[in-house]
Amino acid sequence: MLTAFATLLCVTALLAYLNERYLHFPTTVGVTLSGALASIVLITLDAMGLIPGVRGWAAELLKTLNFTNFVLNGILAVLLFAGALSLDARQLLRQRGSILTLAFLSTLISTFLIGFAAYFVFGLMGLDVPLIWALLFGALISPTDPVAVLDLLKRARVPKRIETLIAGESLFNDGVGVVIFLALAGVAGIGGRHDGGVSALEVLTLFAREAGGGLLFGGLLGGCGYLLLRSINQHAVEVLVTLALVVGGYVAAAAMGVSGPLAMVMAGLVISANRHAVFSQETGELVESFWETIDQVLNIVLFAFIGLDVLLTRTTGAQLIASAVLIAVALAARWISVVLPFALVRAREGYGAYTVRLLTWGGLRGGIAISLALSLPATPYRTHIVTVTYAIVLFTIAVQGLTILPLVRKAAAASPDA
Repeated sequence: MLTAFATLLCVTALLAYLNERYLHFPTTVGVTLSGALASIVLITLDAMGLIPGVRGWAAELLKTLNFTNFVLNGILAVLLFAGALSLDARQLLRQRGSILTLAFLSTLISTFLIGFAAYFVFGLMGLDVPLIWALLFGALISPTDPVAVLDLLKRARVPKRIETLIAGESLFNDGVGVVIFLALAGVAGIGGRHDGGVSALEVLTLFAREAGGGLLFGGLLGGCGYLLLRSINQHAVEVLVTLALVVGGYVAAAAMGVSGPLAMVMAGLVISANRHAVFSQETGELVESFWETIDQVLNIVLFAFIGLDVLLTRTTGAQLIASAVLIAVALAARWISVVLPFALVRAREGYGAYTVRLLTWGGLRGGIAISLALSLPATPYRTHIVTVTYAIVLFTIAVQGLTILPLVRKAAAASPDA
């Protein structure tokens, strides 16, 4: 595992350097595309017999790390806590209605729209995927990952309200999407939770325990962190305390059966809301700089891993056609799932005309979608879901991530507080 991680780290550093030196794409977009291109080159060299066995060697190296464990049981806790800590929690609290409405309703609507559409598309292509698995696909592909977009938002000087809306929605819908996935997995009898015969009440109970319990536990973690951090003034110890809260808290959340992602978001927001009380100006800058740096580094590693994971995907013509259709379906479902809930909050909170379009086109998918797809048990239809998931993730990063800047500028110009 150490050899595999060292190889991944070195490859990521090389890809990031080449992107920064020559391509000048946003880093996460650049390393993803570079990683995917490198994977395609290795596959081609192996197929042509120029470097026999290189694809198998590289694929085994990636399997050693296990993408699902690397994300869901590894860096996700750090990324979510760091993302929440970087937000203006008081601004987020003022926008809580729109953020929570989008995070919960949009994810639910998108899950069922994509799920039913995917069931129809898979059937049309002759790919046998049961309805409950199609809904699982809808749940894993619905959460958005704005990491690649946030850098563009800052460069374009988007008003703070829009940036907070996009980042806040994504942080919460990551957790909500995982909870919905787990509930549907229980219905399907996946993971040993049930035999597939669960009732609607059991599903609702699981959802309430995972989501509500995660938010409450995260608030408790944040409160404990507040009490500890306010009584000291040494940045190294403060970094250690926050790191222990994240790693230990995530493990504890998993042991209690509550949502670790939502717990990390809530803990980060509690500390962010009280940053002036728990940190002095000097130590606050050092602690926040640590979390900002580790967040950026891990995100670059994650997106490089996404690009390199093309090595693990073997596709058929029917899967590629289904992927192309479902890319369009995912975009349409994202737009519908934003428009419907947004109608409840837009007039009241006065968002600009381009906000819905920005939320739709900026709804990138990332590591969580792939890790959940790879966590599915081996069945004849798992490969269909994994292939389509990769296709949608790469499309959103490569196409949407590289073309969103003009839309960002229009949204900024149309905003009342631009």
